[in-house]
Amino acid sequence: MISPAPKPLLAISMGDPCGIGPEVIVAALADESVRRQSDLFVVGDAAAMARAIAVCGSTLLLSEIASPGEAVGMSAACLPLLPLTNLGVDDMQYACPTPVSGDAAYQYICTAARFCLDGTAAAMVTAPINKDAMNRAGHDFHGHTELLAELCGTADFVMMLAGDILRVSLVTIHEALADVPGLINGEKVLKTIRVTHDSMRLLLDNPRPRIAVAALNPHCGENGMFGSEDDRIVRPAVEMACAEGIDASGPFAADTLFHFAAKGSYDAVVAMYHDQGLIPLKLLHFDDGVNITLGLPIIRTSVDHGTAYDLSGTGRASHQSMLAALRMAARMAVARTRPS
Repeated sequence: MISPAPKPLLAISMGDPCGIGPEVIVAALADESVRRQSDLFVVGDAAAMARAIAVCGSTLLLSEIASPGEAVGMSAACLPLLPLTNLGVDDMQYACPTPVSGDAAYQYICTAARFCLDGTAAAMVTAPINKDAMNRAGHDFHGHTELLAELCGTADFVMMLAGDILRVSLVTIHEALADVPGLINGEKVLKTIRVTHDSMRLLLDNPRPRIAVAALNPHCGENGMFGSEDDRIVRPAVEMACAEGIDASGPFAADTLFHFAAKGSYDAVVAMYHDQGLIPLKLLHFDDGVNITLGLPIIRTSVDHGTAYDLSGTGRASHQSMLAALRMAARMAVARTRPS
């Protein structure tokens, strides 16, 4: 009799203890389908997770572990926690993040990433953080994506948000809109297309995914009337990608591109800036979108929402994005082990 393949072990970073992260983790881990797909554990704080269990009215039993391996095969009735901090009440107040809570969130991320880098965990899933609190704690990063890129020692990273209908990766991420045109160059556009292509091959088990590239300007610049970047920068990068054997096309006017992408004409879209790509994505996947950092040597997925302080402590926050992030991390971890 053939033994079933071992389930991937996922490390979940708890995120901001003052937000909804602990609650959506508790709600997601109560779903038996997630526990059938993977073994998992939370890197976080015992008091914060115990409070979240109470707020959610969950029957999960908090089970502290000393090492990730203890989570393997643990009962689905338990929530395995590797406690990293011992936060006081003042640093766990809902909607009141502090430098201490910001440093705690930073430590959770770093620890989960190291478990992935050394092979202890197959993937990591992150709950939302407060970037300002992390910065006030002395960790100067714009967000998870930039921090993980530094931890992994890579400059070839790309942020993607994905759902079952749309998958969107970004050439620029958290930047002021006024700065975006100056930050776009052919090298960045081509790199984003390449990384998106390689990652979609793994995620979709498709050797030649269809990549559509959005124009920066309205109407692709209308022959220079509304900007020249699409003709000077974006189009040549798409042509270079095609010359490498990538099924890339564009640039396409963004106001129509996403309609066709949502209809299934493309497997992924490369957008030039944050809101251009994420407004249509969140229109369709507000509850179940997943943030994926592409191009890292590890697998990282995340919820696609923030700390939602207005919902923290209520137990009413939707856990669908966390559920989707856990499922996608497990699926990607399994795909990575498949023979090529």
